[in-house]
Amino acid sequence: MVSSGRPVPIVVGVGDIKNRSLKIEDAIEPMQLMLQAIRQAIQDTNLPSSSALSLQSSIDSVSVVNTWTWVYPDLPGLISRELGVEPKYKVLSHHGGDSPAKLFDEAARGISMGEYRVALVTGGEALASLGACAAAGKMPPPGWTKPDESGKGISLSDVSRFGENLGTRHSVGLPIHVYPLYENAFRAHRRQSIQENNRESAELYADFAKVAEKNPLAWNYGQPAATQEVIGTVSKKNRMICFPYPLLMNAFNNINLAGACILTSTDYARELGIPTDRWIYPLGGAGTSDSGNFWERPNYYSSPAISRSLDEGLKSSGLTKEQIDIYDFYSCFPIVPKLACQHLGLPMTKQSKPITLLGGLTSFGGAGNNYSFHAITEMVRELRKGKARNGLVLANGGMVTYQYVVCLSNKPRDSPYPESNPLPDLLEDEEVPEVEEKAEGEVVIETYTVEFNRDGSPLRGHIIGRLKNGHRVLANEGDEATLVQLASGVKEQVGRKGFVRNGEDGRNLFVFHKFEKL
Repeated sequence: MVSSGRPVPIVVGVGDIKNRSLKIEDAIEPMQLMLQAIRQAIQDTNLPSSSALSLQSSIDSVSVVNTWTWVYPDLPGLISRELGVEPKYKVLSHHGGDSPAKLFDEAARGISMGEYRVALVTGGEALASLGACAAAGKMPPPGWTKPDESGKGISLSDVSRFGENLGTRHSVGLPIHVYPLYENAFRAHRRQSIQENNRESAELYADFAKVAEKNPLAWNYGQPAATQEVIGTVSKKNRMICFPYPLLMNAFNNINLAGACILTSTDYARELGIPTDRWIYPLGGAGTSDSGNFWERPNYYSSPAISRSLDEGLKSSGLTKEQIDIYDFYSCFPIVPKLACQHLGLPMTKQSKPITLLGGLTSFGGAGNNYSFHAITEMVRELRKGKARNGLVLANGGMVTYQYVVCLSNKPRDSPYPESNPLPDLLEDEEVPEVEEKAEGEVVIETYTVEFNRDGSPLRGHIIGRLKNGHRVLANEGDEATLVQLASGVKEQVGRKGFVRNGEDGRNLFVFHKFEKL
């Protein structure tokens, strides 16, 4: 055991709640789902009721993953009042899937530094219930907390919410656009064929679906897992969203899920009498982000933020990748676990070690910002079984933007918990091409995607290219013939040459033939 005199942080209780009903009268708001998960986490400590009450009353840190579903006036404060506590530390995260791991690491660090005695981390969504209410043209049932301002959650399909910028000018910037840009570049960089890439992604997600099929918390639990053939084949039920990802390779967010985690020190756990078989040790964490503007990235076949977070997350935890027994890689789209596997030298499919404990954001459910919270709670349960010693969770957010890694173990560190995240909030030491907002001339496609209509016809092309001077340019297709070629799904488009010019509406337009003189 560590003898530095500093407290040793441990997880002593975890809880997860799923409200599967889509009936309007059964709709439960996110905060109430979180409170249910918190009570379950307290019960998970196996303390008698009197000691459990002491644990709850000792909560002096409340961290909440921001929810997409509902805009609360002060969610950490509301939860604190419901629990009857007055924490000295309250925080609501930014919107990003990295938040659960970041808050978890910060909570463990706060325990270790003696800043607080008991830390609560929680998060939840009720997007399925909210969607059911919207479809019925009804408001949620009486009793939901009065929303702050408009009461609207985060719009998941409106690119204009990002404000006026180079991306929105070209109608690009949503997750459904940006992750495919990475997949296409990653495929070309690895010299895969389009068909090979599709088979790989379908196999990866079919394996994930099998995990979700057996996970009681998964939104698809109890339903037969989608097969590789079904996932990889475009059909009416599996329409193409943005090439190369059909629907079943996209995150599914219409879920009602919440999770909670209770952390304290080994000393206080002993004082309360929490059994040692409940104890799981956070070992360390690290996280950073790439540019928030996806057009200002070094390339589209790697993520420096993923690579650096993995490396420093392991290093800060005192582990090597060989010592990790189980992983959970964020998986909103196949490219994220692929980038993690590539960096760690793991195979893309048929891994010898699990790379998902939940089953992915398509089959388990996207859970808004909160997916990786459920990965952390599931990791705790798996490590308690004793078959695996060390686990790693990679949480991803934004548009392959925010990354955070945490490592957990059923054995303590041999040194005090790290005093800080070793990485900066933003990576600024990577070389990034200059971007020309208004471009003209010959261009080589660096990456691309095509957005499709519901009827399967191509709607719009999104091209990122390089001019002869090496500068980067964003563009849309300039004519129907170019869109048809981009959407064909047969020939590799990355590396092809074309021409770009700036149109009257400010957008750059790309074609494979030279523009005719007006």
